[in-house]
Amino acid sequence: MNDFPKGYKSILGALTTESAIKFVKDTFQRELSGALCLSRATSPMFVEKGKGINDDLNGVERPVSFSVPRINKDMEVVHSLAKWKRMFLADHSFQPHTGIYTDMNALRPDDTVDAIHSVYVDQWDWEMVINSEDRNLKYLKKVVREIYASIKRTEFLLSQQFSMLKPRLPEEIIFIHTREAEDMYPNLTPKEREYELAKKHGAIFLIGIGGDLKNGKPHDGRAPDYDDWTTENEDGYKGLNGDIIVYNPIRDESLELSSMGIRVNKESLLEQLKIRNEEKRADLYWHQRLLNGEFPLTIGGGIGQSRLCMFLLQKAHLGEVQASVWSDETVNEANKIGVRFLS
Repeated sequence: MNDFPKGYKSILGALTTESAIKFVKDTFQRELSGALCLSRATSPMFVEKGKGINDDLNGVERPVSFSVPRINKDMEVVHSLAKWKRMFLADHSFQPHTGIYTDMNALRPDDTVDAIHSVYVDQWDWEMVINSEDRNLKYLKKVVREIYASIKRTEFLLSQQFSMLKPRLPEEIIFIHTREAEDMYPNLTPKEREYELAKKHGAIFLIGIGGDLKNGKPHDGRAPDYDDWTTENEDGYKGLNGDIIVYNPIRDESLELSSMGIRVNKESLLEQLKIRNEEKRADLYWHQRLLNGEFPLTIGGGIGQSRLCMFLLQKAHLGEVQASVWSDETVNEANKIGVRFLS
């Protein structure tokens, strides 16, 4: 697909877009923190290399790194704060059903660069302490519904402030396991399945990201040391994690807004490291703390700030809501059709 759909015109002008971005970000983080009892936390932009604190994503992405000679340390710009947040909750003794949210800014130079992917990633990273009895599919769905309701409330309030933006999200989010999606559409790729399901339902939560499907491959990659994608849930499938995906009619595409899940405990961490042949990670500082019982049980994830703004403001390209870098061809195409990028 081209960077811009044929005949696309932005509903909002340049300055109105800036105001609307601020409104979405201010409103959603207030709704989210209220729904999940999350406190605002200040987070790092980089962490020390070799500690196991950085998110390894699929294990192949290069972190942006640099050395600090005066203190003899090598640092990495975070890929996400998936593991840092859990350590923060432990070190500050958070109680069950309370947690934190923070602004996460990452650089992922190996990512695809297109209308919905950027080397600059901005998201609300959040994490909440849970009890052992909360490690189940029922509780995961409860939290997903709270997040979806926060998105819905933000969409409604945005439409009240900017009347040209009409709400589009369905009332309910539909839960589907990746194995069920594979059974429904065995001849489609994972991304094609997401499109068909998102277009049909408007908003879905796809469960079990990271675990292998019947064909021996995962629906999508997930690191082995934060989300739990091996524990069997009440539906008889494996996985206590997933993605919030919506249908974006502007681009006629599915759009992932959030990756989240119940986090690994000692048993699922060791199992997932073994599955991915990453047992050596168990010796790292962060992993040793988890295995020694120093971390609470948690649920958490990330919610894309620019993606949410792009979707709610009915934009066709991330460059309309985010200052990043794009190809010359994309910039020229935007200029030709009168689309304003923020960079």
